[in-house]
Amino acid sequence: MRRSLSLGGIALLLTCLVSACAGGSGSGGEEFTGARLDRPYAAPTVELTDTDGAPYSLAADTDKPMTLVFFGYTNCPDLCPLVMNNVAAGLNRLDDDDREQVDMVFVTTDPERDDAAALRDYLDGYGEDFIGLTGELEEIVAAGEPLHLYVNDGKKLPSGGYDLGGHSTFVIGIDDDAEAVVVWNQETSAVEFANDIHTLLAE
Repeated sequence: MRRSLSLGGIALLLTCLVSACAGGSGSGGEEFTGARLDRPYAAPTVELTDTDGAPYSLAADTDKPMTLVFFGYTNCPDLCPLVMNNVAAGLNRLDDDDREQVDMVFVTTDPERDDAAALRDYLDGYGEDFIGLTGELEEIVAAGEPLHLYVNDGKKLPSGGYDLGGHSTFVIGIDDDAEAVVVWNQETSAVEFANDIHTLLAE
């Protein structure tokens, strides 16, 4: 993936260190894998559009105890499918009670190609209840900024085309207070997602 491990990704890691991100023990004594944010990020108020054409804000519409958020694009050949597969498999490992308390939101970083139909078809392969968001590229970039997620702004290339799709590969966990409280990296496994989510819901 182009620029997946970008300056934005490095900035997020540095921000975590400055903000005293910390792991800890999960349920049953298992280690908590994600980075907890002692200084949570406020979810962005930018209104994007879901696959039904309705407005959706990560600040106003994430009303479940936990909402996972990932910025990616449907034509991504490598890291996006890896992360999405692990998230989907992790959610499938949860019991019914836990699963009902979690939403999964996928925000496209390539809105030129990822219209509502393309997003819905892509996400249905992972989970029919997964929420897909699109919008103007400037809005998507603005939605990523408060979460410290890098999204390529589509600057024109020397070839005349545009470099779209580049983005950070972190998964963000937003609670029902509209605050990002945990960050997972691209190497988080399905088992680790399931354990961490269960731990967060049980607290």
